[in-house]
Formats: sequence, structure tokens, C-alpha cells
Amino acid sequence: MSDGTLSAMKSVNEKPYDYAPGSAERELLEVELRNLLGAELDIPLIIGGKEIRTGKTQVLATPDDRSRTLGRYHKAGAKEAALAVEAALAAKQSWAAMPRGERAAIFRKAAALISGKYRPRIVAATMLGQGKTAYQAEIDAACETADFFRFNPVFAEQIWDMQPDSTATETNRMEYRPLEGFVYAVTPFNFTSIAANLPSAPALMGNTVVWKPASSSILSNWVLMKVYEEAGLPPGVINFLPGSGSEISAVALARREFAGLHFTGSTRVFKDLWRQIAANIDGYSAYPRIVGETGGKDFIFMDPSADQNIALAAAVRGAFEYQGQKCSAASRLYVPRSVSGDFLPRLADEVRSLPMGKVTDFGAFLSAVIDEAAFDTIEGFIERARRSPTARILAGGGCDKSEGFYIEPTLIEDRDPRGETMVSELFGPVLTVHVYDDGDRCAAYRLVDSTSPYGLTGSVIARDRNAIIAAQEALRNAAGNFYVNDKPTGAVVGRQPFGGMRGSGTNDKAGSFLNLTRWVNALAVKENLDPPSDWRYANA
Repeated sequence: MSDGTLSAMKSVNEKPYDYAPGSAERELLEVELRNLLGAELDIPLIIGGKEIRTGKTQVLATPDDRSRTLGRYHKAGAKEAALAVEAALAAKQSWAAMPRGERAAIFRKAAALISGKYRPRIVAATMLGQGKTAYQAEIDAACETADFFRFNPVFAEQIWDMQPDSTATETNRMEYRPLEGFVYAVTPFNFTSIAANLPSAPALMGNTVVWKPASSSILSNWVLMKVYEEAGLPPGVINFLPGSGSEISAVALARREFAGLHFTGSTRVFKDLWRQIAANIDGYSAYPRIVGETGGKDFIFMDPSADQNIALAAAVRGAFEYQGQKCSAASRLYVPRSVSGDFLPRLADEVRSLPMGKVTDFGAFLSAVIDEAAFDTIEGFIERARRSPTARILAGGGCDKSEGFYIEPTLIEDRDPRGETMVSELFGPVLTVHVYDDGDRCAAYRLVDSTSPYGLTGSVIARDRNAIIAAQEALRNAAGNFYVNDKPTGAVVGRQPFGGMRGSGTNDKAGSFLNLTRWVNALAVKENLDPPSDWRYANA
């Protein structure tokens, strides 16, 4: 084998296409949309590199049009979960032994495929399967996915280069080994890039993975599997297991070789998985690593000194891009009383003006929510707000699932700072505003900090630098990602490492070296170059 080392290139973030009318990328994307709409796909499991069709199938739905489907996918159960664990364990030794630069080269190849050959397909799959507009799918499925594949090898090299000092008489080094066993990755529907990162980050560090994708993101996640295959990922390193989360988790978490959980999803599910791990703790060969990012009740705090145009743009984009179905989406807005009379009518007008339609309509700003369960939940929040004695709907509030799961972008004002939509995570296109007394901003900061059990993202909009400093200090534990004069969404790999605390997760910062340290076991090795040959001390 060659002694040469494959070093990861310093990377730059992938630039998004704008899909302007008449552009080559727009034409390619429209062709791919038509191809997928006419394909009637039959998506299998992938275990140990082999396609498995169980015969237990589920329809591949499109949230924006209930009358059409994209095909079907096969569902795994306990039997297939056991096979996937065995496949991951069988692949482990050879994968861990592969030189780290060669492992990194596979994911760098995947980045090239995502940003090139597969770009139209993965963007189209994300649009149709997950209900994203072209721009939202582009920044997620193409750009952020490629960024993870390019930057993670750079972050890994930072870890491998962390070495202790040696002396003239001793040599010291750190080895960063993969975990003993397999990693279980559970990914959400809302970001194709997260579905890419959660299995691939542990894999890059030498682990093998059982991957349970969300049922409403199967199409784009299947495209990821095809990319891995073409990039040269060996069979069994990442095993693709759509199906029953409870059945798959019960098998994976009961295995002695379970080494870690990489999770993004609901708080309820994460807590349930943690409980299962705790109940099984005596049966594991080592303490499992638990890495999770869950929910958020993310805020924008508008200072009296704020530029209203900046606050307006941050509120609209932060709350309503991708129908508010981002864990970082702004869902509570604090507006000072001194400007509320001017600002709230302007904000309501902007919310009413947002174009909504099918994802194939390139003029739509937002589309349908992911499924009927989400629709019913969000509609329930809106209807209870409509009946609340302290709340009023300033814009939107319409809900219609006759053709697709459409909920109008909705702006609510609540005089009660702890009203239901100020406190509860909605995961939909609903923004609730509370008007605070700007004569006591310290009280307002305390309100923001104490209202929610979450601590994911937040932002302050202000011109006054002292106000920015005060807000950052008062709200330092209210968010894992804090933004100044910006919306609280849109973290970029390598620039804003992402993760929250409190009820929002373990804050292990995807998009940085910090996350990758969770997927290695560090071994300190000392070699004594001048060892003593007598046990006696010199002064004896």
C-alpha cells in the first residue's frame, strides 16, 4: 500500500443556484421533476449492499398534492433490523482498517456527485417528497449536503492533528479509533442534509451505521444511498432501513454492540430512545454515545433601536421559509410597545402577501406542510388561538387540506406572554408576537429566557451596540445559535456550527469538529525512549 496520505482540501461552501427562468439549471430541474412524477418508484431497503424488498409497502406521498403519488417504499421490521446490525458489524473491521484519507476521499467524491451529476435529482426529490420550494431544496439538499461531505474530512483532520507534546526521552501520540460496535442514526424529514450528515459523520470516523430515515423523506434519502454507492462506499458501512421506528429501535438498542445514537427529531422520541438506552445500560459492552438535536421555540427580540426593515425581513424569512418546518424557525417575536403600532400592521401585510402554492410553482414562497398529522396539529393551535381571550389573529389562519396540506402563513398577537402559541413548539407557518414594555427591557429578556424549555436559536435586532451586548448577555443560555441582526435560521457548515441546549439537545455542534469527536475513542500512547532499568530512586 502507498505510504502517501490523502489530505482533505480546505473547502469552501457550495454556492446555490437561483433557478432563474431560462437558466440551464432550471431546465434540468424541470426535466427531473417530470421524470420523478412519472417514475412510480419501488424503493427497497439496502442492507449489506443488497436490495431487500419486504412486500410491506407504504406510499411515497407528495404533501402539496394529495391526488398524486411517487410510488412506494418497502418497510423494515425487526427481522430486517437484525440483518442490518449484522451487516454493519461484518463491515466494521475492514472499514475501520481503511486509511482515513481513503475514507475521506469517498465522501469528497459524494460531494462532487451531489453538486454535479445528482444535483437535479436530489433537489427534485426533496421538493416533491418533502414539500420544499426549489430554493429551499437547493440550499438544503444540494449545498448543505455537499458542504457536510467536503468539510467533515477537514474537521476530521483537525482532530487527527491534535497530538500531545513529546520530549527527548519519550514519544507521545493520540490515536482516534472508531467506537466499538455500530452507530444507530435516526434522521428527520425536514432536511436532506441532516439525513446525509447523521450516518456519514460517524462513518467517516471509521464506524459502521444502521440508518433509520424518516418515512416522509424516503425519496431524497434513497438518492443519497445511490450517491454513496457510486462514490465507492463499501457494502454494509451505511445500511438503509426505512420502516417502523419502534421496531427498528427496539432491535438496535437491545444489542450489546450498540455504540452510539446520532439523532435529529422530536423531543418526545429522543427522550424515549434515551430511556430505552438507560434501561439496557447493563447489557452494553461500553457506555453508548448519545448525540441528539430535537426541538426549538426560537425567538426574535426586536429592540427599540431596531431597523424595522431588517426586523421585518428576519421575521418573515425566519418564520415562514419551508412553512416553518425547521427546528430553528422563528415562532415567537418580541416587539417593543413604542414601535408596535407601526410595525405590526406592516408585518401583517407582508405575511398576507406571501405566495403559496405547489412546489413546482417556482414563484411560490411556501407550500404545504408535510402530512395530515402535522396539518391537524397546527390547525388545532390556530383554532385555539382564535378562541383565546388574550390572542388575536393578525394575518392568515386559513387551513385547507382538500388538495394538499395547506396552512396559510399565520401571524398571531398574544397579550399573554405564556399563551399556548408562545410556549409550544408548532413546527408550522405560525409566528406569535408579544408586545413588551420597552421601559423595562431586563424584564423582557427574563421573559424570553424563561418562556420556553428549549434553547436552540434566537436573534436580536438592534442598532444600539449596548442593547446588542445586553441581549447577548441576558440570553446567553437561551440559544445554542445566536444571531445579531439576522433571522435565527440558516446555519452554514463551517461558519455557524449548529446545535442547541436545554430541551433542544446535546449541543454537539454539527458542522464542526466537535460533532466528529463524539464518534471516536481516543487512545493515548506513550513510548519511553530511555526507560529506567532499576526500580530504585536516584536519591535512595
